[in-house]
Amino acid sequence: MVEQSQRTTEAREPDAIDLLLEQHARIEDLFRAVLRTTGNAKREAFEDLVRLLSMHETAEEEVIHPIARRRLDFGDAVIDRRLDEERDAKGMLAGLVDLADRGDGKGMDASFDAELGRLRLAVLTHARKEERCEFGRLRHTAGEERLRTLAGAVRAAAALAPTRPHPSLTSPAANIVFGPALAVADRVRDALREVRRDNV
Repeated sequence: MVEQSQRTTEAREPDAIDLLLEQHARIEDLFRAVLRTTGNAKREAFEDLVRLLSMHETAEEEVIHPIARRRLDFGDAVIDRRLDEERDAKGMLAGLVDLADRGDGKGMDASFDAELGRLRLAVLTHARKEERCEFGRLRHTAGEERLRTLAGAVRAAAALAPTRPHPSLTSPAANIVFGPALAVADRVRDALREVRRDNV
């Protein structure tokens, strides 16, 4: 009986917090990859980073932050600070996307790496604050079953999220209303970029 219980625990589905923590680790890996590579490998790693950051933040803003706002002591203050950090990071990321998309091919130079380093510090600091001030506390207040249910909502929000930063989307409601249309536009832009790259 104990053995079966242990297997059930080990084989449990990841909950919403597990998914977001996995994404935090993947984001950190992608920052390293962009900073350590050059040429096409650098560009591809950066595009993966942009996509993951954009989708990750949307899922947090639509699913996790509203629950934390309601369930945590001082939830409004905690989430308002996280949203300010996310807004700043989206602006920095949008600037980096513009640099990387420059037609002269010089967009991903030393100044790009310096700016990416600043974004990396901001994003990783923000992630640690989420983990400490939000995620850990949510585990205690939301409950295991609720967080497992929310994993599906996190996956759905990420699947419908824009793949590029949109600093003008500043609330869960704006994400829900405008995000899907922006996501379609972003995915079309991503596909066209792939076609152009394949034809070069």
